[in-house]
Amino acid sequence: MSMTVVGLLAGMALAFAGYFGGFGAFLLVAALGAVGFMAGRILDGDIEPGDFFRSRDRGERRR
Repeated sequence: MSMTVVGLLAGMALAFAGYFGGFGAFLLVAALGAVGFMAGRILDGDIEPGDFFRSRDRGERRR
Protein backbone atom coordinates (compact mmCIF):
# COMPACT_ATOMS: atom_id res chain seq x y z
CA MET A 1 0.00 0.00 0.00
CA SER A 2 1.49 3.33 -1.03
CA MET A 3 1.77 6.36 1.23
CA THR A 4 -0.79 8.11 -0.99
CA VAL A 5 -3.43 5.53 -0.12
CA VAL A 6 -2.44 5.62 3.55
CA GLY A 7 -2.77 9.41 3.58
CA LEU A 8 -6.15 9.23 1.87
CA LEU A 9 -7.40 6.66 4.38
CA ALA A 10 -6.08 8.71 7.30
CA GLY A 11 -7.89 11.82 6.07
CA MET A 12 -11.11 9.87 5.59
CA ALA A 13 -10.80 8.25 9.02
CA LEU A 14 -10.32 11.63 10.70
CA ALA A 15 -13.31 13.03 8.86
CA PHE A 16 -15.55 10.04 9.65
CA ALA A 17 -16.33 11.56 13.04
CA GLY A 18 -18.08 14.40 11.24
CA TYR A 19 -20.05 12.11 8.92
CA PHE A 20 -23.25 12.24 10.91
CA GLY A 21 -23.48 16.03 10.75
CA GLY A 22 -25.15 16.42 7.33
CA PHE A 23 -23.87 18.24 4.24
CA GLY A 24 -21.27 20.18 6.24
CA ALA A 25 -19.81 16.88 7.42
CA PHE A 26 -19.77 15.64 3.81
CA LEU A 27 -17.66 18.66 2.85
CA LEU A 28 -15.39 17.99 5.83
CA VAL A 29 -14.89 14.38 4.70
CA ALA A 30 -14.06 15.50 1.18
CA ALA A 31 -11.66 18.23 2.32
CA LEU A 32 -9.78 16.07 4.83
CA GLY A 33 -9.64 13.25 2.30
CA ALA A 34 -8.03 15.63 -0.21
CA VAL A 35 -5.56 16.88 2.40
CA GLY A 36 -4.65 13.32 3.33
CA PHE A 37 -4.23 12.41 -0.33
CA MET A 38 -1.91 15.36 -0.96
CA ALA A 39 0.10 14.57 2.18
CA GLY A 40 0.52 11.02 0.93
CA ARG A 41 1.68 12.24 -2.49
CA ILE A 42 4.27 14.47 -0.79
CA LEU A 43 5.49 11.59 1.40
CA ASP A 44 5.72 9.33 -1.68
CA GLY A 45 7.92 11.94 -3.35
CA ASP A 46 5.54 12.40 -6.28
CA ILE A 47 5.30 16.14 -5.66
CA GLU A 48 7.35 18.67 -3.71
CA PRO A 49 5.77 21.11 -1.22
CA GLY A 50 7.59 23.98 -2.95
CA ASP A 51 5.62 23.27 -6.14
CA PHE A 52 2.65 25.02 -4.57
CA PHE A 53 4.57 28.22 -3.82
CA ARG A 54 6.80 28.72 -6.87
CA SER A 55 5.69 30.95 -9.69
CA ARG A 56 5.41 29.58 -13.21
CA ASP A 57 7.95 31.83 -14.83
CA ARG A 58 7.58 31.06 -18.52
CA GLY A 59 9.68 33.96 -19.69
CA GLU A 60 6.70 36.26 -19.90
CA ARG A 61 6.91 39.41 -17.81
CA ARG A 62 3.95 41.31 -16.39
CA ARG A 63 3.84 45.05 -16.84
